[in-house]
Amino acid sequence: MEQRISMITLAVADLARSRQFYETGLGWEVVSGATEGIVCFQLGGIVLALYGRAAFAEDAGLADTGTGPVRPSVALAHNTRTREEVDRVIDRAVIAGARLLKPAADAFWGGYSGYVSDPDGHLWEIAWNPFSPITEDGRFLWQA
Repeated sequence: MEQRISMITLAVADLARSRQFYETGLGWEVVSGATEGIVCFQLGGIVLALYGRAAFAEDAGLADTGTGPVRPSVALAHNTRTREEVDRVIDRAVIAGARLLKPAADAFWGGYSGYVSDPDGHLWEIAWNPFSPITEDGRFLWQA
């Protein structure tokens, strides 16, 4: 597994409000071509994604009680160069002590991903995105 964080996803209560905060309030530029229901900002070689709380919980296979934040409410993503690598990285993480939360499967956005949590419960999405390649130097680039 290459040492890389490709994306940080924040589960947000109100996607429109959060988008306004980052885009209008902070002046960050939204990356075009993102999947409906997700707002992305390219931050150098990392992407910050905003995802509605209920959709985040469903995607990760977690319960959203409707009150309080989803636990965990942040996911770190490791994007792979190939679809097959997703399964290898998840298997390696589980052998190392991660808990499998959601086996890798085809994702609604066109890629392939699964979720594990590290020994302290931090959520990791392991994903292959056919639309966003990993550069030679390991940067993750969001593309439409």
